[in-house]
Amino acid sequence: MADVMIQTPYLLYLGSTSDPLAIKTSRGIAMFRQQDCVGEFVRGEDCLTLGLPRMSFAEAAKAGAKTLVLGVASAGGALTDELVADALEALEAGLDIASGLHGRLRDVPALVEAAERNGRMLFDVRDPSGDLKVGNGKLREGRRLLTVGTDCSVGKMVTTLCIEAAMKARGYNADFRATGQTGILIAGSGVPLDAVIADFISGAIEELSPPRHDGGWDLIEGQGSLFHPSFAGVSTGLLHGAQPDAIVICHDPVREHMRGLPHYQVPTLARTIAANLEVARLTSPDVIPVGIALNTSSMSEEEGRALCEAIGREHGLPCVDPFAHGADPIIDRIDECFGNSTQSTRRSA
Repeated sequence: MADVMIQTPYLLYLGSTSDPLAIKTSRGIAMFRQQDCVGEFVRGEDCLTLGLPRMSFAEAAKAGAKTLVLGVASAGGALTDELVADALEALEAGLDIASGLHGRLRDVPALVEAAERNGRMLFDVRDPSGDLKVGNGKLREGRRLLTVGTDCSVGKMVTTLCIEAAMKARGYNADFRATGQTGILIAGSGVPLDAVIADFISGAIEELSPPRHDGGWDLIEGQGSLFHPSFAGVSTGLLHGAQPDAIVICHDPVREHMRGLPHYQVPTLARTIAANLEVARLTSPDVIPVGIALNTSSMSEEEGRALCEAIGREHGLPCVDPFAHGADPIIDRIDECFGNSTQSTRRSA
């Protein structure tokens, strides 16, 4: 099914989850592809909401929805009994199903049978290509920016998409390169990096961001964190394969510990910058930081701007909440360091 496009509009699935971070896929789609979302499905009145019209599967199909996106994160990425039951009901209502979970829709016989019987499609977004190669680290034409983080789930995808929009507004040739299920559903293509066998991670990113000769930028969505014991391996391979000219460091200033690991503290920004530069220099010796992106959604605008200004002064980098305040200061730094979109190039090996 890899060559078949996922049909829009979407109905976004929130289910019965109570963890705001667990619905980041649905939230990301609602933020950046709201025009393709007819509504949301929730299981109870007190459940989380994205502010979209609440619909049953039948109501959504009648309103024109084509695909139910299972935009939630379950424990271990499993297809729970609740998810399967709801997906079966949606198939019967005439909707395709798209899932970014580690558990595969195609591995549930009841879903396969219901899809065939109703003439519907099942899309497992976390299926990487079967012909990936190992990375080679050769310098390649074009400019690349990679978002990195002090932790996972700190806004790397949002930051990358905001930078893309800001660069395009300046006349840059700039393209978002998705590496996670949410980004893939937003962009329509990408590599589900956490489903790639470890030996092929850097090669998958080299393939995702091949040489370009138009003076433009590939803006590569970061994953995980070098400081998260569960996901540091993915972050390392991504840094090597991305071969970034520039990195932007993403951070949640109210995060009390690494996500899911209360026994691990969040690293400082200074330590995060230094570590990411050191790892990136294996394949990109001249990489530089061009900004810090904060998630200030839990603060007032005044508090958020004041914190950004203080952190920016401390580290000598532009610091913004790119979704709340815009990414222009980061683009200004890119202009200063690399020139405009028609001048950006790099030597090949």
